[in-house]
Amino acid sequence: MKNNFIEIQSKEDLIKPFQDGEKKPSDFKIGTEHEKFVFHLNTHKPVSFSEKKGIENLLIALKKYGWESILEDGKTIGLTRDKSLGGGTITLEPAGQLELSGAPLSNIHETFNELDEHRDQISKEGSNLGLGFLGAGLTPDWSFDEMPIMPKSRYQIMKNYMPKKGNLGLDMMFRSTTIQVNLDYSSENDMVKKLKVSLALQPIATALFANSPFLDGNLTGYKSFRSHIWTDTDPDRTGMLPFVFDGEMSYEKYVDYALKVPMYFIYRDGNYLDVSGLSFESFLNGNLEQLPNEKPSLTDWENHLTTIFPEVRLKSFLEMRGADGGSFENVCALSSFWVGLLYNSDSLNSSFELIKNFNINQLQELRVEVAKNGLNSIINNINIRDIAKEVLNLSREGLKARNILNENGDNEEIYLDPLKKILSSGNSSSDDLIQKFSNNWDKNLVNMYKEYTF
Repeated sequence: MKNNFIEIQSKEDLIKPFQDGEKKPSDFKIGTEHEKFVFHLNTHKPVSFSEKKGIENLLIALKKYGWESILEDGKTIGLTRDKSLGGGTITLEPAGQLELSGAPLSNIHETFNELDEHRDQISKEGSNLGLGFLGAGLTPDWSFDEMPIMPKSRYQIMKNYMPKKGNLGLDMMFRSTTIQVNLDYSSENDMVKKLKVSLALQPIATALFANSPFLDGNLTGYKSFRSHIWTDTDPDRTGMLPFVFDGEMSYEKYVDYALKVPMYFIYRDGNYLDVSGLSFESFLNGNLEQLPNEKPSLTDWENHLTTIFPEVRLKSFLEMRGADGGSFENVCALSSFWVGLLYNSDSLNSSFELIKNFNINQLQELRVEVAKNGLNSIINNINIRDIAKEVLNLSREGLKARNILNENGDNEEIYLDPLKKILSSGNSSSDDLIQKFSNNWDKNLVNMYKEYTF
């Protein structure tokens, strides 16, 4: 034992966290994560951590609902809740973006109820403090210099390292939000099929949930500038993972990739040690100057896996990462979209047939194209909106087959309604924002804080 952690002895130890994630299909869960920008209702400006009626005050106010503080240097930098009270965590992204990492739930109706409770809690406590919550993929009109930084030392390490690897990494950290869905797999083969399908279809999700056309108060020319930002953040740890589609995919292949991804930090005795730029592989060989002759623990490995940011991330589950932050309805829609595709064998197999002939060059081109043109993208004479309609139908059929009903007798398909509307009109949230900005709001983005609160 070392630092109360188990030291890694072999490559099998690195593979084990993925194997431990395997579950029986009857035990599959849904974990939904979503971030919101916190702003002052009177000025529509960002909120710092320590100011009067600031971010820490908000977190402390939420403790009346059974949340308990997560502390760093004596400061409440997050919240956690016992499973008996609903579970989940509330955390802070670098500039104070408020994130609910929901509990593992059995169906989308439970996700809806979790979201409804969360929105009610933050709305009440936020209103008492004069704070609102914006559902958007990017800060529409806050300059980078206006953005606060939360007192989490890992973020300072990342802030210093990001500009070394890309031009837009700091915008990712401080001016973006996302919705993410975490889903389970039953075996290595099941993981591989779901990873391939979800990676290949992630650009479809980006187009459907595009909600970030603004930056610094102006149109960017992109439907999802948040997605574009990720193309110039850090190529070592982002993107479409070409190796997934190259030959036989496996847990071990992902391990080999992760070993070469540069680290950010190592956590020891309550402190984050800056090891940015050094590979986990060198740590495994005992070659870190900061910890001479010390080998990593399983906890070090699990922490490292959280600092890898591909479009779909493998941990003890699969994390869908391609959607912009957005509305309450979009959070439920994203979860139902992926559950319908991946948690029904017929829909999963049909999706796999749909994507099996896509090559990695097409997928990388598609990722770039949808960030700019969204549902209007056309790649090699393939109309993205048409593919999205086909994929949405597969998701709908998967949810129908699950046939999990709420108290009103509705199945989970009802949460796809926002996507049906988007594909019927051809207009994503970004398209609506662009239209309002140009025609209704007289290019005054203050209206966004009134109409797009979470």
